[in-house]
Amino acid sequence: MDTCVSGQQAQRRAYVTLVLISLFCLAPFFWVLLAAFDPKASQFLRLPDSLTLAHFHNLLTNESGVRWIMNSVVIIGSATVLTLIFAGLGGYALSRTQAWWKRPLLYAIILVRIVPPPALIVPVYKVMLTLNGWMHGFITGLTDDAALQTTLLRMFSFVDGYLGLILIYTALQLPLAIWIMKTFFDAIPKDYEEAAALDGASQWQTLRYVLIPLALPGFAAAGLFAFINAWGDFLMPLMFTSSPELQTLPLGMFRAFLRVDAIDYGFLTALAVIYTLPAVIAFAFARRFLTQTFSGGVKG
Repeated sequence: MDTCVSGQQAQRRAYVTLVLISLFCLAPFFWVLLAAFDPKASQFLRLPDSLTLAHFHNLLTNESGVRWIMNSVVIIGSATVLTLIFAGLGGYALSRTQAWWKRPLLYAIILVRIVPPPALIVPVYKVMLTLNGWMHGFITGLTDDAALQTTLLRMFSFVDGYLGLILIYTALQLPLAIWIMKTFFDAIPKDYEEAAALDGASQWQTLRYVLIPLALPGFAAAGLFAFINAWGDFLMPLMFTSSPELQTLPLGMFRAFLRVDAIDYGFLTALAVIYTLPAVIAFAFARRFLTQTFSGGVKG
């Protein structure tokens, strides 16, 4: 009896400890959420006397918030789509091939993912700078319209342009995504492809109507990891963009915190709330597939 009571007390102490740790971890999130709606937001956690949407209105109308959001959505969204396309094709190819170089290539792919991104800044920047010079020459030779040149350079430049950041994020997220997709295609029996072939389906039809629906949990997992990792990145936009028109949300938060005058904590926390929402929404959509992923969808 004493042993049972002692065990229950230990369990209660463990629960109390977990609750205290959880409250400590959640306190910054509560502060951000409350300060975003507090007319007198400050650096200290406090209950607001009233609620206001003025910080969000200021962010979306008077500041560059809309531009930061659109830049992040365009760049990270495009990189995530490209990552899923290449990861799906590469994962399927690596899953079905039996060549001797398959295992060394898989290890080489994951080793690329292990290398920290700051170590790649200098060589990647040199490569992108060389490609950027070629792209500038091509665009300036394509048209004499200065406005059109500016627009095309902003879109397709490898340095200080959308295309460069999209390709960098795709390359950084691709190794893990390929491994995830390869593992999922390994779990799909080849009998499905053989049955589709017997029914007269082409390779493309088999991939589109049979394999992709079965591998949706893998696409959801790979897309979520790629999106969240790229969405929260600060280093690459800092290094590869210089124009204010190309700043992303992480850079916007950094600039807002380093303003010469007093820090507007209401504006900063409103920006942080908007910055957090896409990741939360993406997780909510992918949750069902992630449940399948971590409950046995990935094997071997």
